[in-house]
Formats: sequence, C-alpha cells, structure tokens
Amino acid sequence: MSTHRVAQVTEAGGRFEIVEREVPEPGSRHVRIAVEACGVCHSDALFVNAAVPGITFPVVAGHEIAGRIDKVGEATDDVWQVGDRVAVGWFGGSCGHCTPCRQGDFVMCENLKVPGWAYDGGYAENVIVPEDALARIPDALAAPDAAPLACAGITVFNGLRRSTARPGDLVAVLGIGGLGHLGVRYAAAMGFETVAIARGADKADFAKQLGAHHYIDSTADTSVADALRSLGGARVVLATAANSDAITAAVEGLRHRGELVVLGAAAEPMRISPTELIMGGRVVRGHASGTSQDTEDTMAFSALHGIRPMIEPVPLDQADAAYRRMMSGAARFRMVLTMP
Repeated sequence: MSTHRVAQVTEAGGRFEIVEREVPEPGSRHVRIAVEACGVCHSDALFVNAAVPGITFPVVAGHEIAGRIDKVGEATDDVWQVGDRVAVGWFGGSCGHCTPCRQGDFVMCENLKVPGWAYDGGYAENVIVPEDALARIPDALAAPDAAPLACAGITVFNGLRRSTARPGDLVAVLGIGGLGHLGVRYAAAMGFETVAIARGADKADFAKQLGAHHYIDSTADTSVADALRSLGGARVVLATAANSDAITAAVEGLRHRGELVVLGAAAEPMRISPTELIMGGRVVRGHASGTSQDTEDTMAFSALHGIRPMIEPVPLDQADAAYRRMMSGAARFRMVLTMP
C-alpha cells in the first residue's frame, strides 16, 4: 500500500498533526495532484474551527495549491496530462446545475467546492481535485510563488480588473498585508494612480517599494477620508484589511460614483449611512476570488510583470507552527507549506 503524509486537525480548533494515509485515487473527471506548495490562508480557520456548516473531522485544510498532475481519472478532458503544472484555489470546482452556474457565474456556485471544506485540501503530499478547478501554472512561476496567487492573488487581481477603475484613475488599497501587498503591485501595473493605506508612518517606504504613488498613514491626525479627498478622491477603494472600522473610515474618501470593493472578511458590520452612498452615488460591492480561468489570468499577468507574493516557506511537517504564525499576525505576508 502506497502512503503519503497529510497535516490534519481532528477537532474544532485543534492542532495540526502529521499522519500517514493511503494515497487516494482520482475518480471520474478528477485528477490527483502531487502537491509541491500550499499557501496558508486566514480563511483556513473557517474550516479548522468548524465555523461553516458541513465540516467533518479530521480536516485537511489548504486552498492555495500548486503542484503537478500525478494521475488522471476516467473521462478527464484530454487537455490535462500527467506532469502538467497546475494550481487550485478557493474555487475548487462547481456543481454546474445551480442558477449561478447556469448563468456562467461559477465562483458564485451555491455548492462551491472549496478545498479543505468540500474535500481534503493541500496540506498534504497529494490531493484529489475536480478537473474544472485546474489552472495551468506558467513556466516562469515557481510552485511556492504560484500557490498564494490562486487565492490571495486572484482575489485582488480580479477585484481590481472588475472594478470601475480605468488606467489613470486614483485607486486606494486599504491594508498592505497578505492580500494588500499584491493589490498595490497589481494596481500600479494596471496603470492606476495607486494609494496604499496602512497603520504607521514606518510603512511608507515599503509602500513606495511596492509601487504606490502615495501613502496614507491611517493613524495620522488627518483622516483617511480627508487624505483621499486631498488627492481628488478615489475612484475605487480596494479594502483588503479585515477591519470594518478601517473600511468605514475610507468611504468618504471615494469620489462621486466611487466604488468600495470589499475583500477583507470581517465579522463586524460596517457603519455606512445611506446618505454617504446616496449623496455621492457611491457603490459598495463584495468580491470573492474567481474561477480557474481567472487564476490562470492572474498568474500570467504576474509572470508578465514580474510580480511575486512575499512568502515565508516552511516544510509540511511545520504546518501547525505556520498556521499559528499566520493566525497570530506574526506572518506579515504569506506562509507557504512546501513538500519534498
């Protein structure tokens, strides 16, 4: 019997432990991926803590997967071959028959198959995924760089390109952590006049290194909204920080017909008055990830412009330490598990 290692938790909020399991076999229209890297995302906590319905333990988390196809199941499309380099993100497959799917809006699938929730995720040496979840990794990207782009990268990339902003518009990225540092780089590469917003004057130089044209310290005496208005008002604020108060503080900094794109998944409600929206004709829009094709687009754009996530790679057997470091906020950017 062939075995592989996985990092699993056996109870809500438990610690990750490394165990040996039988190597799984792919079913119809599924493939087996030999995992080379898997990002550690804050959303993994939803599954580790059983904060969403349908969780069964043990849980193998991980939805920022990069590796190579190791085996294909029956009826799999001929476009996928053993040895292909592929990534899988939050979009881990769709049902194909719910109303959003029938409208072609697959990432809004009512039965979305998120790795680590619908099936075992990428904190493992092998993972089985549906073929519609696969995104091809360009040769220019190493697996540890590609993995976070399948969730953190695609979320900000898609959030920007589907916004109302056009090249030359003022675009503000709220937060320059795991998502935001990529958001600033993408915004600058897309031709936006880019504003980075974070806490503390000490982050100004780093924001400029990422490509920001302006930096706003949210702890300064001048409010974020006033600082944005002094620049003419933002066409778009891309809110990557999971802080409802910080998001709320930026709304008045939107120009007329401005758009707030919310990516940071905070539990607390935002305090935005109808008057703020009505008088400026402003729009608030939630945005989640994207399809496997969107992931390919994100990786291709990243390769073209030399954009890479800032990562801290660690081996699989340190999965628990990596997860705890991410949850504590000690990891400024992305923890990435790597496999031998």
